[in-house]
Amino acid sequence: MITFIVSIILLIVAYFTYGKFIDKLFAPSDERSTPAYANNDGVDYVPMSKQKNAMIQLLNIAGTGPIFGPIMGALFGPVAFLWIVLGSIFAGAVHDYLTGMISIRNKGAHIPELAGRFLGKASRHIVNAFSLLLLILVGTVFVTTPASLIDILLDQRIAFSIILGTIFLYFFLSTVLPIDKIIGRIYPILGAILLIGTVAIGISLLFSDYKIPELNVTNMHPDNLPVIPILFFTITCGALSGFHATQSPIISRTTQKESQGRYIFYGMMIAEAIIAMIWAAAAMSLFDGQTLSGIIAEGTASAAVNEIAITLLGAIAGTIAVLGAIVLPITSGDTAFRAARSIIADYLNIGQKKIFNRLAIAIPLFAISYILTKIDFNILWRYFSWANQATAVIALWIATMYLFVKGKNYFVSMVPAIFMSYMVFVYILNAQIGFRLELNVSFIIGAILTVILTFLFFKKAQTNKTNKLKVDM
Repeated sequence: MITFIVSIILLIVAYFTYGKFIDKLFAPSDERSTPAYANNDGVDYVPMSKQKNAMIQLLNIAGTGPIFGPIMGALFGPVAFLWIVLGSIFAGAVHDYLTGMISIRNKGAHIPELAGRFLGKASRHIVNAFSLLLLILVGTVFVTTPASLIDILLDQRIAFSIILGTIFLYFFLSTVLPIDKIIGRIYPILGAILLIGTVAIGISLLFSDYKIPELNVTNMHPDNLPVIPILFFTITCGALSGFHATQSPIISRTTQKESQGRYIFYGMMIAEAIIAMIWAAAAMSLFDGQTLSGIIAEGTASAAVNEIAITLLGAIAGTIAVLGAIVLPITSGDTAFRAARSIIADYLNIGQKKIFNRLAIAIPLFAISYILTKIDFNILWRYFSWANQATAVIALWIATMYLFVKGKNYFVSMVPAIFMSYMVFVYILNAQIGFRLELNVSFIIGAILTVILTFLFFKKAQTNKTNKLKVDM
């Protein structure tokens, strides 16, 4: 258990050390009025307490990813622990913090608007399309996975279509009603269920007879899939996820003070990484790669979640843990659609005070998502994973531009931006859903494309700095 325990300790220590360093670098100021007060509209811009914002942020970002992703990532063996720990500390938490804080400084702007401001007007349109693709995929994936878990939990006694429809109805109400009417009220309760279930799994694992494997970098995947780049697209939430860049601006619009940012954005990403560690360790401890692969193939990762929970906690407590796993995707799917509505409204400059305007945007979104539920889940997950990490790359480059123009240490976001840009290129060049090139060829072309991208970024960065781009509105 040494690797597992040390990993948890490193994550906690990072919040008080590297997290504090990143916070000091950004230099939050409580003298500035946050969008929650400056733009208060009673719908999306509403001041809420630090604890409430933190819990909503955690539930927003911790969808299916920190459970399903680590379980599927466990197929690679303990090398998955490395990505969860290092990825979350130096990439994911930095990504979430800077995205949230830059949004606060820019009137609660979503990532397409930030891309247009910092990376050029053309990028706003590209990122807008990318963000909407990602959010619709997220919403669809996060309605399908909890529905499959509930179906297992109820032993198929209720029609799957009824379960799916009920979740869609909740998503719809959460999307169109003011944020403090449903999300702000029920999230603390749902958060308690999540935390109780996850902590129970972790404690039970520590005191069970199952052995948590120690760190090694040997590829243990039963199908011999390459660790690089696939691991970085299997474990996303829990390490680094572009979906978070679409969620942090939601909370940037409800944050009371800038000084709360480290706790809300960096801290909740660390909490998500701990959740990911627990589920990855449980999957590695209970199953060998071949068995786990078979369980996932038979019923997606939902079946593995149910098996782990019941085995470690028994029928009653295990059911509570499964409820926690159901809570996660539901509380990310609702805000995925809410973020999509906000992004479209901002892009088309449609005010959101009137319920008709909200319905006009929301109804087509849900119609598209319903159609997507008919597509095979594994195909959806692959497209979601790539779109997710591509969005993370965009957010990291936005953060790098912000820091560069302000004359601050931009390496903290540039290093993960370059690394993940390379992974995104390699993956799409090699993947079955992409260009299907040989892996070695993909590595070479990916490196060339990453160098070109970095060159173009610095060319634009110098122009922005020369023109004294205003980065704080």
